[in-house]
Amino acid sequence: MPQPQTNVDEVVRSIAEETDTPAETVSKMYEDTLADYRHDARVLDYVPLFAAKKVRNKLRDGSHRKH
Repeated sequence: MPQPQTNVDEVVRSIAEETDTPAETVSKMYEDTLADYRHDARVLDYVPLFAAKKVRNKLRDGSHRKH
């Protein structure tokens, strides 16, 4: 049974709100991360989930923010 499609706009908006980061920044990071995961993945069902988690963690840790 196929997994439901992830709504990218909702994911980006959620991460942006949680991390107080502009949606444009989150969107770019998410798309880049998603592309990286898809490049090496054999099974794509959970790739959007993994990409969202990685972006969220990166932004929460502050490793991407410029001071």
